[in-house]
Amino acid sequence: MKKFKYSVAAMLLTFSALGLITSHSQAQSMSDAVYRGLGEKTGISKIVADFLAVVTNDQRISAAFAETDMERLALMLTEQFCELSGGPCKYSGKDMTSAHQSMKINNAQFNALAEDLQIAMEKHQIASSVQNKLIAKLAPMQRHIVTR
Repeated sequence: MKKFKYSVAAMLLTFSALGLITSHSQAQSMSDAVYRGLGEKTGISKIVADFLAVVTNDQRISAAFAETDMERLALMLTEQFCELSGGPCKYSGKDMTSAHQSMKINNAQFNALAEDLQIAMEKHQIASSVQNKLIAKLAPMQRHIVTR
């Protein structure tokens, strides 16, 4: 009888551990689904490069980037998108308020930037569900970026 109790206890412990491992694995899989959908860090870097190319050719907002170090901006955006999408990166740039306070960005400019990001993601055939999830992560930043 004791062997049976220990066997049942061992089985329950094993199944509990497996359940925790499986649920952790599923949670991790769900949490980085956007990151994977963007093509991981390599894909994000390519999207950012095309995004900045669109931005610099967008007459609505290109002037705002005339004095910008585009190489650094690409690095910061790649880190930011990677982190927000559930990837392993850590954003090392300024907070959004500090980074944008002197730029005097309005809603139309913010929306133009979002449109340009979508154009870049479309070019890379990113699923609309993944695009929407990234945009949803970025949207709350509007209140910290738009100052006029």
